[in-house]
Amino acid sequence: MTRKRRRLTILLLCALGLGTATALTLTAFQDNLVFFRSPSDIAAEPPPPGRAFRLGGLVEEGSVTRGSTPEGRPSIAFRVTDGRSTVGVQYAGVLPDLFREGQGVVTLGQMGPGGVFMAREVLARHDENYMPPEVAEALRRSGHWNPASGTAPPAGGRPGA
Repeated sequence: MTRKRRRLTILLLCALGLGTATALTLTAFQDNLVFFRSPSDIAAEPPPPGRAFRLGGLVEEGSVTRGSTPEGRPSIAFRVTDGRSTVGVQYAGVLPDLFREGQGVVTLGQMGPGGVFMAREVLARHDENYMPPEVAEALRRSGHWNPASGTAPPAGGRPGA
């Protein structure tokens, strides 16, 4: 084997190794990416089954119902809204202390049977003025909230109501 051919073979093996490593890395990242969606986004384009994502919006007034699972864990059902659309959420576990109706929330999970979002994690705001950036953006896009007008609207209200 000539020196030139050996150099070409080594170069091709390095390129093949680099391509394989890149493909494996991108595949691993794709499985761990978690996208944010608002209730209007879900109504417009339902997510694929089994795909984890974040759902954010305001907890709708009067929608929280509490119960317990057969194992004795607390179970909570509530609705998340962005002013245009609403999505039902089921969560089994202890909610954050700051969780309440009319406040911003981001949940992590996937869509379950019947169009109900099955949450694995629930995140609530941390002070009176904070709203997760994704939730604020979704409310701005839906026309339900203008940041210049002050604090976010109540969850049960409609724009202009």
